Amino acid sequence: MPSRQTVERFIALVEANEHVRAIEEFYAEDASMQENLAPPRVGRDALVAHEKAALARVAGVHTHKVKTFLVDGDDVAIHWIFDFTLPDGTTRRFDEMALQTWRGDRIAVERFFYDPATTR
Repeated sequence: MPSRQTVERFIALVEANEHVRAIEEFYAEDASMQENLAPPRVGRDALVAHEKAALARVAGVHTHKVKTFLVDGDDVAIHWIFDFTLPDGTTRRFDEMALQTWRGDRIAVERFFYDPATTR
């Protein structure tokens, strides 16, 4: 079960746009990540590789300060808002809920819920 301070440290890394480092430092080696109903990606190395590839496709990311997150035992919910600047200079807002199951101080399972229209 993570402490509130541990979750706050995780959030602070993501807010600082240290997305890859956040995965490296806070996800279990066998962690899984799932987007809506897509099949989950499994394994921290795969999660890091996917994040690096996603970030390489955009010109920049602005992560908004988290206003809402909940910690209930091993379960954590975080409301994220990201603004992605695409290579052509346009910006897309990405508003998602992340539901996480932690194992100690590491995220074991994460599922994101968002409107897929925002990715088009």
